[in-house]
Amino acid sequence: MARGRTVSVIGLRGLARTLLAGIFVVGGISSWKRSAKLAVPASKVIEPVKNSIPGSLSAEQLVKVNSGVQVAAGGLFALGIAPRVMAILLGASLVPTTLAGHRFWEMDDDADKTRHRMQFLKNAGLLGGLIFAALDTGGRPSVFWSGRRVAEGAAAAVASTTHSVLDSLER
Repeated sequence: MARGRTVSVIGLRGLARTLLAGIFVVGGISSWKRSAKLAVPASKVIEPVKNSIPGSLSAEQLVKVNSGVQVAAGGLFALGIAPRVMAILLGASLVPTTLAGHRFWEMDDDADKTRHRMQFLKNAGLLGGLIFAALDTGGRPSVFWSGRRVAEGAAAAVASTTHSVLDSLER
């Protein structure tokens, strides 16, 4: 019975990753095709951090890089290849996309403001899902848990050795 449950959880993880990845693959392709148009709003996000970006890429080139990351990482995420790393990459690509494309706080028209606020919140929800995916270990111990266990074992071994050495010196 436990094995059947594990298989269904694994199947649900794959389904969840595929559902989450779809918007990045399709959105990334769309952004690539419209990169010249998207470069204008993207420059609002790029300008404040331009000095910290290596190289001299234009806003349009950065939109294409971001689009490529979304398509590649989305595809790998859906396939379950390094899903935690891909979730982090997708989350990192989502932040500038959201900040550039859905600046509802700058809009005057109520309908546009509402539409962009909803898109902003949708992207925030996607980011939340990606955070869950990045933290999901698939039922295996996390790196932090494993590292702490190794450190505790090493500390116990050092303490035991130290006590043995001290005991032998006292004799």
